[in-house]
Amino acid sequence: QVQLVESGGGLVQPGGSLKLSCAASGFTFSSYPMRWYRQGPGKERELVARISTTWLVTAYADSVKGRFTISRDNAKNTVYLRINSLKPEDTAVYFCNVQISGSDHWGQGTQVTVSS
Repeated sequence: QVQLVESGGGLVQPGGSLKLSCAASGFTFSSYPMRWYRQGPGKERELVARISTTWLVTAYADSVKGRFTISRDNAKNTVYLRINSLKPEDTAVYFCNVQISGSDHWGQGTQVTVSS
């Protein structure tokens, strides 16, 4: 079955950086666009970045443009999210997502906390 396992979160000071990873299995990873979402305390889950398949076209939420970079390694079945210049408002659980045949699949999420 489809499995997505996020890692790389943690407690970071404002201005710091993190690189999140999402290891995928159970489907043909290279054939599907991948997405990163986040859900902050008391907030709805929001899409922050996506990456296409062959041409690796990326797109970002306005709130993270210039600070977040999504990438993928199809040989490792892994999608990444590099986060720079972290702000307290980036505090959230970060989830990776894939949509297969109209169904959403999610990992368990990884917590990112930005605090001094």
